[in-house]
Amino acid sequence: MCSGCGACAAGLDGPVSMKLDSAGFLRPQIRYPVSRELDAYVREVCPGVSLDLQNSGNDIHPEWGPITSVHIGWSTDPEVRYRGSSGGGISALLIFLLESGQADFVAHIGVSNDDPFQNVRRISRSRADVLEGAGSRYAPAAPMEAVDSLFSTGERFAFVGKPCDVAAMHAYLRQYPEKAPQVVALLSFICAGVPSMRATLKVLETMGTSPEETVRFSYRGNGWPGLATARTRNGSEFTMDYSASWGNILGRDLQLRCKVCPDGTGEFADIVCGDAWYGEDGYPQFDEQEGRSLVISRTATGERLLREAALAAALCIEPCNVREIARMQPYQQSRKRVSLGRLAAVALRFGFIPKFKGLRLWRASRRGGFMPLLRNFVGTYRRLIPGKAGL
Repeated sequence: MCSGCGACAAGLDGPVSMKLDSAGFLRPQIRYPVSRELDAYVREVCPGVSLDLQNSGNDIHPEWGPITSVHIGWSTDPEVRYRGSSGGGISALLIFLLESGQADFVAHIGVSNDDPFQNVRRISRSRADVLEGAGSRYAPAAPMEAVDSLFSTGERFAFVGKPCDVAAMHAYLRQYPEKAPQVVALLSFICAGVPSMRATLKVLETMGTSPEETVRFSYRGNGWPGLATARTRNGSEFTMDYSASWGNILGRDLQLRCKVCPDGTGEFADIVCGDAWYGEDGYPQFDEQEGRSLVISRTATGERLLREAALAAALCIEPCNVREIARMQPYQQSRKRVSLGRLAAVALRFGFIPKFKGLRLWRASRRGGFMPLLRNFVGTYRRLIPGKAGL
């Protein structure tokens, strides 16, 4: 049940590379036979095979995972706050790590210089580099592909990825503990899933333009929640608000692994940021406003980073009660509570599901009640029947 993270293609010039398949998702391509050693490694690190959240000793919330502290935050730099997707929380932390000398570089996803729709792993060494990659990228990305090259530099770095990417890096470092000192922090963001590249093309079509004419494309950023924006060769600009782009198109074409994911909030990361949505329903008020991030530190490393960034005035933070998370991110609460039902449907249909350890699925499902669990089991199973609306 592939997430497209690229962990199976971590080696340089190895037998596995990541390519877009016909459905528009990144999948491993086998170039020559895989050794027993590589097969054993993949079984340990692939988030499509298993996730194992070992107890770090921190408080473990049934729905939100390990928590050291919860804050609302935003970058004190107006440009960073504006260009980031949700107050520039992650960007501010990355810039702080670089400018304080704690990291030599940060590894994160950004747009390719050659293709306005392709995501690539970028190396940022300055504020300007980080800002160039700021903003959400709602398309397939494999930040773990060729990850060995990051360690071959001998430098210290921070790693940013989707929750599954960070879980894969966490497992990778368990396999190679001697490399762990090079990773100064693992950062993630609240994630609702990876849309297919087909969804991006549909956004363009709905906007009234085409990939052939588009020279620059952004999914979000430059405001909060920010607009999806396409710029064409002739200088025209097409935009679509978040409700239409994510709500009507991108969020409806997700890969199966994302639809049954029990970790949309980055429980394996040191620190996680996400939209601290206003409103009772946790969905954005679409009048543009200054962005703000929900910031959850999960480890001592994450808490230290947060406190140091705030002390250096790189990030403004306000304490937040853990009970407020559900008001800002109700979808993630619901998703956690019903994931067991969705996974049961996949297991019944295909006879296989990833092994999830330490993610408290039974506890979360009990908090949600039986009927939502049953509805999601039935709905998921029906969608998995050939000829039905697929997952």
